[in-house]
Amino acid sequence: MPTLSDPKTADIVVMIDDVPAGVYRHARDDLERKLLRKLDLRMSVILILYTLNFIDRTNISNARLQGFEKDLHLHGEQYATSLSILFVGYITMQVPGNMFLHWLEKPSVMLPCCMLVWGTISVLSGFYTGIVVARFFLGFAEAPFFPGVIFLVSKWYKRDEVALRIALVSCGVFLSSAFGSLLASGILHGMQDKLGQAAWRWLFYIEGGITISVAICAMFILPDFPHNTRWFTPEEKELAISRLAEDGHDNADELRKQTIMHGLRDAVSDWKVWLFSVAAMFQVVGQSFVGYFPTLCATLGYDTTVTLLLCAPPWVFGGMIAFSLAWYSDKKQKRYKCFMVSNALCVLAFIISIFTMDKAARYISLFLMTQVIGGYLLLLGWISNTFAREPAKRAVAIALMNTLGQTGNVIGSYVWPSNWGPTYRYSYAICIATLGVSTGMFSGMYLYLKHLNEQIERNERDVKDINELQHPIGFRYLV
Repeated sequence: MPTLSDPKTADIVVMIDDVPAGVYRHARDDLERKLLRKLDLRMSVILILYTLNFIDRTNISNARLQGFEKDLHLHGEQYATSLSILFVGYITMQVPGNMFLHWLEKPSVMLPCCMLVWGTISVLSGFYTGIVVARFFLGFAEAPFFPGVIFLVSKWYKRDEVALRIALVSCGVFLSSAFGSLLASGILHGMQDKLGQAAWRWLFYIEGGITISVAICAMFILPDFPHNTRWFTPEEKELAISRLAEDGHDNADELRKQTIMHGLRDAVSDWKVWLFSVAAMFQVVGQSFVGYFPTLCATLGYDTTVTLLLCAPPWVFGGMIAFSLAWYSDKKQKRYKCFMVSNALCVLAFIISIFTMDKAARYISLFLMTQVIGGYLLLLGWISNTFAREPAKRAVAIALMNTLGQTGNVIGSYVWPSNWGPTYRYSYAICIATLGVSTGMFSGMYLYLKHLNEQIERNERDVKDINELQHPIGFRYLV
């Protein structure tokens, strides 16, 4: 890396000193826009990766509509167990996965390798009758992917850019739920008894095979971190690092002064990390309808093909709302209020479903439910912003929040028993209660961070020596 003592660098500094500041700023802005376009184009592949991630995770809910339980002789709570066991494996590897990624510094290798493994397991799930074992290892392989993606995004983008980028790359959850249902509809309708195999088995073969193919391509597209991405020029690397430093990211981010174990210790000893994590768990229980979405759509009374086709439009709508919330959240630098709007719309949807069995009303409620995933994506951006200056701690905090959050999926798998259908009133009531708890906890965090911002502002106003300040001048927590 060039330093100010290098002759070439010194010459450049002299030249820059002779150029008006406005001209230099204009040149830098142009380079920064070029950098972001290049980075955004590469990062956009994550949208496809995450779509396949969610398709492979949730294809079991589509297979359920075409004889999956009958063929595997699943009874009672066994289907719910096959859903929840995935998150046991998922929970196990999230924190170690992000710690390893921070140490390895090669997301372009690690994330596609995770895809190769879970794609292979998905294909084998079509052959293997021990679905609970297969689902456990599927969760184990998928675990490092999503927190790794969030950490990768947080290493490249400034705090007021993170939420929109997370929403964009995570729109795979909406695409997978929408177009995954369309793909499943075609496979389940047209592949029954092909080569003597049930259509639901073909669902696992085809979708897992697509994942494996895309994973190989992703190795050559994904970036690593700002200081070691091979297809960036030295000037682009320097700009990527400096813009983050100006935004309040600690220089240790690149100098690697904070070790992985140091980050782990800091994260687990910070009560804010635990509040985010426990609140996320309640939030995810409130969102547990996602795993049963085709089943809820089936309560409208249509056949399998029509039911799967009806699943798509609500998720397209949810993706549009999530994108709009994320864009507004970044533009206005507001996290909590956008999250509150998302939760309020979801609770309204649950209330509608509790009090009516009218097909039109219940279908409209499905549209309002799906956008709540956008609120959860804002939370991931919020926690990344809150620990922006400590990269190792941020890696653990993101993984820990998502880990405890996913324990909500283990609980949520048992919130929708068949004997509560077709109204599922008790299920909706439980989800309303858990969303209420999470909203209350995040409200407390919002008030606390606002208090910290006021304290930081007072310190900046009253301090005599800026070296005594704990935060860079102008730093504020995004709330």
